[in-house]
Amino acid sequence: MIDRLTFNLNATCGDARAGVIHTDHGDIQTPIFMPVGTAGTVKAVHQHELKEEIGAQIILGNTYHLYLRPGCDILRQAGGLHRFNAWDRPLLTDSGGFQVFSLAENRKIKEEGCTFRSHIDGSKHLFTPENVMDIQRVIGADIMMAFDECCPGDSDHRYAQKSMELTHRWLDRCIARFSETDPLYGHHQALFPIVQGCQYADLRRISAEYIASKDPEGCAIGGLAVGEPTEVMYEMIEVVNAILPKDRPRYLMGVGTPQNLLEAIERGVDMFDCVMPTRNGRNGLLFTAEGTINIKNKKWESCFDPIDPTSNAEADQVYTLAYLHHLIRAEEILGLQICSIHNLRFYLWLVSEARKHILDGDYPRWKATMIPVLGHRL
Repeated sequence: MIDRLTFNLNATCGDARAGVIHTDHGDIQTPIFMPVGTAGTVKAVHQHELKEEIGAQIILGNTYHLYLRPGCDILRQAGGLHRFNAWDRPLLTDSGGFQVFSLAENRKIKEEGCTFRSHIDGSKHLFTPENVMDIQRVIGADIMMAFDECCPGDSDHRYAQKSMELTHRWLDRCIARFSETDPLYGHHQALFPIVQGCQYADLRRISAEYIASKDPEGCAIGGLAVGEPTEVMYEMIEVVNAILPKDRPRYLMGVGTPQNLLEAIERGVDMFDCVMPTRNGRNGLLFTAEGTINIKNKKWESCFDPIDPTSNAEADQVYTLAYLHHLIRAEEILGLQICSIHNLRFYLWLVSEARKHILDGDYPRWKATMIPVLGHRL
């Protein structure tokens, strides 16, 4: 078992970085996109497809959802999430903070933690920094998140400051609990603090400095893409990454579009997750290297071209746009699978291409050619 998660930088191109994160369940080449497996599964996608067709190096699980169902008892009996869902590569769990934030009508935040009602049966629960660490120990993720409050993107400065200060106090309690407990399944677990501060540069600086002072194994940037303008998000990333340690991985939580990924990579982000490729796929939106496709549109009804001629994925070559149009219109499950796999594969292709161009030293020029294409609607 490794003593500490490590991050080796292979190359930089401006602020963009190509590196490798080393965990007990394998290495992760960055920049990287993590498919979201909220309840222990990436929706509509088999584990062998994640590995062989999509090329996923790490996936994400959600502490809130896994705590409610199947629950900690089952996960511990199974030997952790790796064994429960037959995934033998790295796993990351978020802390449940964002899910609690999204339950605005059914939760109450106080110093002790956050009480909330289950979206499943209405039962009442309490998340504290301590029990969130315990839950993530039981889940067994290679990378654990500190418990934080994610405040709305339009919060005023006063509320955002109080929220950030609460997140920092919770972080200290997370670190204390993390330090006095051990992994349960024989592999190392890392703890990433989360930078908060809403859309206020002064608060983001304070939070980044506080997180950096804790000598973390990696750092997360939270509370973005929650309603603030895109340019503000990019500004906050620049502010934070100027302070966070350069020899630790940086994870931008819950972001985002292909364009968001490329802009954030240029600003020094290494890790991403988002439900967008799978959720949009299940609604018939495909991402490609030539732009986006709404497969529900009638224009694809009699188009017998392959789904993506630039892709070497088997499904993209075997199935036609007309067939996929039919599947989605008919609400066939296979259509959801094909779209989800395609979009995840595209996201993984995009970050791998970004890595190549960082290594080649021409990332800004490549990014400038890609951004307008990615926004084009086919």
